[in-house]
Amino acid sequence: MKTAIVTDSTAYILKEIRDQLNIHMVPLSVVIGNNTYQEEIDINTTEFYDKIRLGGALPKTSQPAIGKFIETYEQLAKDYDAIISIHLSSGISGTLAGAQQAGEIVDSIDIHTFDTEISCMVQGFYVLKAAEMAQKGATPDSIIQELNTLKQTMRAYFMVDNLDHLHRGGRLNSFERVIGSVLQVKPILHFQNKVIVPFEKVRTRKKAMKRISDMLQEDSNKFNIKATIIHANNENEAIAWKDELQATMPNVDFTISYFGPVIGTHLGEGSMGLGWYKN
Repeated sequence: MKTAIVTDSTAYILKEIRDQLNIHMVPLSVVIGNNTYQEEIDINTTEFYDKIRLGGALPKTSQPAIGKFIETYEQLAKDYDAIISIHLSSGISGTLAGAQQAGEIVDSIDIHTFDTEISCMVQGFYVLKAAEMAQKGATPDSIIQELNTLKQTMRAYFMVDNLDHLHRGGRLNSFERVIGSVLQVKPILHFQNKVIVPFEKVRTRKKAMKRISDMLQEDSNKFNIKATIIHANNENEAIAWKDELQATMPNVDFTISYFGPVIGTHLGEGSMGLGWYKN
């Protein structure tokens, strides 16, 4: 059985890897001023952060039009028996809902949608696993079953460097912003019930990263881990963090990824994340 794997751009899987594993991507968009850019297609991460550093209104983000999904699914129906469409959390975007609606319209192929309940390269973990299984001829049901198994140990935490983006995006009130800035509070966020919520407020960036590292260490003491370090245009810091963690956690397989334009709009430059699951 030939199963196609579809995801959206917020998985931030590099194009060469998508091509290698035959992963099909539908992009979300970011609106800067009067211009709309499809992330990973019209604008890359470095260009995005360069643009927003100039100031002005906070960029806006938009989910793919249903027509994009319909077009993708109809094209894939010519060569595949089934589609698994894997997307960022339905609690922060209508992207999954759009995929589901398109799936109801396209009746020429069996379409399954999967809510990762998360985003970024942690979402990408699900996509990569599905693509690897699909290449080996696994059935859609067995792939979905494996993805649900992965969800049991999937964890991710994000540290926001600058509270301005959360405030300007309506996710932080003015009082919290002022207090946070004065006290150097670095909120640690995570996904809970499909939405982003505070996990802890930690004083200083160094302590926030240490707190996240300690949670990974705790899990790595129990089993082998697949992990990703995610950065918002601060790759050198991500590499240094990876080297530091790798030295004390030899049973963790690390990769480095990034917060692209859509997610970066809400978190801001300088943010860091760490996600992992039992390998």
